[in-house]
Parts: sequence; structure tokens; C-alpha cells
Amino acid sequence: MEPIVKVENLWHIYPTGNVTAVRDVSLEINKGEILGVIGQNGSGKTTLVKHFIGLLKPTKGKVFVSGLDTSKHLIQQMAVKVGYVYQNPNHQLFARTVRDELRFGPKNIGLTEEEVEERVAQAIEFFDLKNILDVHPYRISFPLRKLVGMASVYTMRPDVFILDEPTTGQDNITTQTVYHLIRKLRDEGATVLCVAHDMILLAETVDRMLVMRNSELIMDATPREVFSDYEIMSSTHLTPPQITTLSLKLKEKYQKLDQTVLTIDEMVDKVKNLSNK
Repeated sequence: MEPIVKVENLWHIYPTGNVTAVRDVSLEINKGEILGVIGQNGSGKTTLVKHFIGLLKPTKGKVFVSGLDTSKHLIQQMAVKVGYVYQNPNHQLFARTVRDELRFGPKNIGLTEEEVEERVAQAIEFFDLKNILDVHPYRISFPLRKLVGMASVYTMRPDVFILDEPTTGQDNITTQTVYHLIRKLRDEGATVLCVAHDMILLAETVDRMLVMRNSELIMDATPREVFSDYEIMSSTHLTPPQITTLSLKLKEKYQKLDQTVLTIDEMVDKVKNLSNK
């Protein structure tokens, strides 16, 4: 099966200051995968994913999304293939009501009025927005505003969703909602990339993690493998979830845990199994 995203020897050098932001990155992402993209600020992760939507063009190398060479297509053309949800929804939302926000994207790609309304209705149901449709986006809470940002991208029905720090500014309830929505997107066949510092989000939802450091992709592996690699975590100045750190210490000290634990539920199961032996 052809990958939904394919990156071939990608370089991006910003002309101002001659800064290399992405250095010789190659990777493939399959349809239906959920990926985390991690790294310190300035590591190149945001620059990398901006190539997927055509916002940046490669200095060298190639990027293909859904078979399209992003260097040869306009952002407007890529928007039906890949959607970007901003960390700050205030940079994304502009319409007078939530309903108008949802209508804007599909209306501007030439869908019929009936098709637009169908897309909007699907987004309303998927994100449970029926109670705020006639409210100005800036008169709802910040967490809800972020969900509206996701919903406005959802109406375009892209193959790939890129979520920039999706849990930043969210309370506990809406954070759990985001986890659930990411899984629902995958269930509908979408590919989801989470650019995030929220390690709990990544531990609980993603299949693979791309680790960026100093403009290079230094690891492409499962969360369990990434969080177990002390050198990788140390060199990127990132910290695994607390439950994972605890499991690593227990594994090292008592050697009773057979693998790194990612979630509290996993830890409970492991402890039960140990107590039954």
C-alpha cells in the first residue's frame, strides 16, 4: 500500500540567517496511523509538518501527501488532502458564528449547498457542537474554541489531520475529549499527526513517535521504545509520563516488569499479574 505521507531526503534552509531547520529527513506514514512528533522548541518538528500542508516548500528533497507533490501544489489545493489545526485557535477562527466557521471551508472548495450542509451536520454531531452554533467563536471558552478549530478542519474531510499541541489550554474534561476524538478520526480512516509536548497524550493515543533533535529525525519508533530510551529522552530534554518513569525504575530495580508501562491502567494490570504469581 502506498504511504499517505512520504518524505524523501527533505532539507529546509531558511534564507534569513541561512538556518537549517530540517536536515535530510526521510520517512513514510501509512493511512490510519496516529503519530506523535516530539522535540524541543527549535528542533524542526513544526517546520517538518508545515511541508505536509504546502506552507513551506523543500529546499531539497520531496514531500508527497496522498500522492501529491506538495512543492507543485498551492496551499488551497493541499487543504482538501491535509488539515492543520493551530495550537492557538485565535489564529484560525474568524467567522461571526460557529456555524459560519464550519461552513466556510467546504463552501470555498466548490461544494453544493446541500453538500456543505451535510458536512456541517456531520461535524456538529462528531464534535457535539449543537448548543453553540449561533455563538461567536470568541464568546465561547478557549477549550471549546479549540474543538471548533478541529471541527472546521473536519468539514474539509482531509486524509491527514495535523494537530499542533491539541491539549494545550484544555481542562481535564476537554483533554479526555481530545483523546477520544483523535481515536474517532482514526476509526473513520484518517491519519493523525500530533505535534505535542504532552507525553501522556502520546502515550495513550499514538502508534508511532517521530523524535526531532537539532533539525534531524533521530528516532522513529513506538512510544514504548522511545520512552524506554534514556539517551533519546535525555538528549531531547523531554520527560516520559510519570507512570512510565515509575515503571522504568521498578523494572531496573526489581526486574519484575517485563516491559515499559505507558498508562495507569497498564500498571494496574501488571501489578495484578505480579500479585497472582
